[in-house]
Amino acid sequence: MSRIGNAPIAIPDGVDVSVSGRDVTVKGSKGELSMTLPGEITASVEDGTFTAVRPDDSGENKAMHGLARTLVANMVTGVSEGFTKKLEIVGVGYRAAAKGSNALEMQLGFSHPVHIQAPDGIEFEVPQQTEIIVKGIDKQLVGQVAADIRKWRKPEPYKGKGIKYEGERIIRKAGKAAK
Repeated sequence: MSRIGNAPIAIPDGVDVSVSGRDVTVKGSKGELSMTLPGEITASVEDGTFTAVRPDDSGENKAMHGLARTLVANMVTGVSEGFTKKLEIVGVGYRAAAKGSNALEMQLGFSHPVHIQAPDGIEFEVPQQTEIIVKGIDKQLVGQVAADIRKWRKPEPYKGKGIKYEGERIIRKAGKAAK
């Protein structure tokens, strides 16, 4: 029995969830998201709640049951509240600057600045030169864009320089031992 898959999703005010066949569309104040349910999972919307249903107890259907419910829950949260990922830049001379709401320019110790263009549905904010906020309604896309930005200069273990997630703990190594 999937505890996650069996839990119904309460649909907040201002959010519209429609199911046609296995396609689910969620509309809210921040935008619209749609997806096709994985596997053989079906869904229904009744009395302001969304419920995912699996046809039988086979292993694959059990696995897809919780996944389908969580994906729809993330869509509902995304169109009503949105998702954010915060990145911190650590290092002398490392900094970021916003070029509009959909472009980012970073100085990361290379001989040239790094330019990143935001995909559709993603916005960048730079409240400080050492802080980047990635915003959007699609949780997976926000996380992927943040990971792509971090990939440009991962935190190194000796001085901790690089781009890290907010709250991420970098395990430090001891430097070279002197004689």
